[in-house]
Amino acid sequence: MSFFPGRDPAAGDAFACDAIENLIIPRSSDIGGFAVRRALPTRDRRLVGPFIFFDRMGPAILRADQALDVKPHPHIGLSTVTYLFDGEIKHRDSLGTELVVRPGDLNLMTAGRGIVHSERTPENLRGHPLSMSGLQTWLALPDGSEEIAPDFSHTGREAMPVIEVKGATGRIVIGGFAGAASPVKTLTDTLYVDLTLDAGVKFPFPADHEERAVYILSGSLDVAGDVFAADQLIVFRAGDDITLKGGISGCHIMLFGGAAMNSKRYIWWNFVSSSKERIEKAKEEWRTGRFDIVPGDEEEFVPLPQS
Repeated sequence: MSFFPGRDPAAGDAFACDAIENLIIPRSSDIGGFAVRRALPTRDRRLVGPFIFFDRMGPAILRADQALDVKPHPHIGLSTVTYLFDGEIKHRDSLGTELVVRPGDLNLMTAGRGIVHSERTPENLRGHPLSMSGLQTWLALPDGSEEIAPDFSHTGREAMPVIEVKGATGRIVIGGFAGAASPVKTLTDTLYVDLTLDAGVKFPFPADHEERAVYILSGSLDVAGDVFAADQLIVFRAGDDITLKGGISGCHIMLFGGAAMNSKRYIWWNFVSSSKERIEKAKEEWRTGRFDIVPGDEEEFVPLPQS
């Protein structure tokens, strides 16, 4: 799921709160009228927990003559995470999976030693304007699991624990948070929480996970008196309990993080690995057609980049 060629993000200014380790300002790219903001990786921050790739797609309206058509492309060494706020995407992969992901649902596709997938606008929605908004993220696989067999799981929004306290609502998409846990299974400690705060409402973000961050989807967020606008990524220092506060108009945010990787990860195109040699091997396998095909989507593919 790296079909949006977003520009690399830039580091932001330093802020007063000493619990903030990084402030990242994603750089936006216009991909055929579709705005994409890439927050990870950046020069100053490669990962937050297992999250090695973080793209904010939209919100945008695809015209009636437009459609999302991401041709089959490969992955190794990671799990892709598809989470939508608006719109629908039809997923197909080389395991034979074929389904439509809708707002609030989660697709978790573990590439392991290698998988191929495509993502397209469903046939029944083509020819009509379609709103699209969501997140495209990757989880680097931990040591010892990079070459496991590929796998796919889909979790409906109704299965995710709900956060509902005065002025705060949301869902625990992955991991344990606020006394509840998502049923989504990952290979390492992972946190992914969709949270909305009303104006002035405070919510704790305890130091239960080794690495933590928040992406502001809309509105503004107050952290210890510093106010952050939409489309900014804040990475917090390990070990500090944080209090999040909705800004003057409230905010919609994504909390994420988890356990840090035990070794370095390299990323090239759609491939993630602790070994440069393994990435070179994957490049050659895709170039020579040794990855599996996607049933029902065999006619097209994304060629290996030349650079």
